[in-house]
Amino acid sequence: MKKILIHSWIWLVLAFLYAPILILAVYSFTDSTMIGSIRGFSFANYETLVTTPALVSMILGTLSLAIGVAIISTLLGTVGAIGSFYSRRKIRTAIELSNQIPVVNADVVTGFSVCILMIAIFHINKDTFIPLVIGQTCLCVPFVYLSVIPRLKQMDQQLYEAALDLGCTPASALWKVIIPQIVPGITSGFMTAITLSLDDYFVATYTKPATFDTISTYVVNATKGSQTEIKTALWALSTVIFVVVILCVLGSNYVKKEEK
Repeated sequence: MKKILIHSWIWLVLAFLYAPILILAVYSFTDSTMIGSIRGFSFANYETLVTTPALVSMILGTLSLAIGVAIISTLLGTVGAIGSFYSRRKIRTAIELSNQIPVVNADVVTGFSVCILMIAIFHINKDTFIPLVIGQTCLCVPFVYLSVIPRLKQMDQQLYEAALDLGCTPASALWKVIIPQIVPGITSGFMTAITLSLDDYFVATYTKPATFDTISTYVVNATKGSQTEIKTALWALSTVIFVVVILCVLGSNYVKKEEK
């Protein structure tokens, strides 16, 4: 009876988490214009998604932004994690505390602060992508740091010392010993940064150029409008994103099993 209750609770939680997404996926393959009435099977939403210039431009722009921000965040977060790990205890503690602030801070505060900093103080034009990139980088770097630090702690520290004893310079030992050991953490941080950038709404709202939309800001604005065709196409977009995430998770787990 205890096992039955445990399994029932697990399935209930999974249903609560994924049932809305699965329902949305079902509706994306129909001619329905609103949730609640299922009509005939159709690929019209997916056709609209790939043939509407505004949607295609928005998706490509969001992906380009996410990849660019992820690369910058991964570099900064990895360097920060390595520097913090090999620093003195007081410096390391100060860096760790500083890194926790953006993590627990509200995104809206980060976005508004970056907007004020870039425009009011440095007089950078908001029509450029500089405030947006900086804002999302500030959002993502702490999570990359948190992904890399555990790998550094799990690493055998004697390998680095052995490399130095065998004639490697600190820089050479970094690239030949430390970096290969923490690649899983770097990869995890990179994927997390992409996810955060794609999911971000508040920072993008305050810092993006007026003529540019990310997926999050576009979806919010579309739900306020009256273009039913665009709204239903976003059901298809949500389904595609969900499928891609599942494939990435399955691929990551497969790679980890192969490494073991």
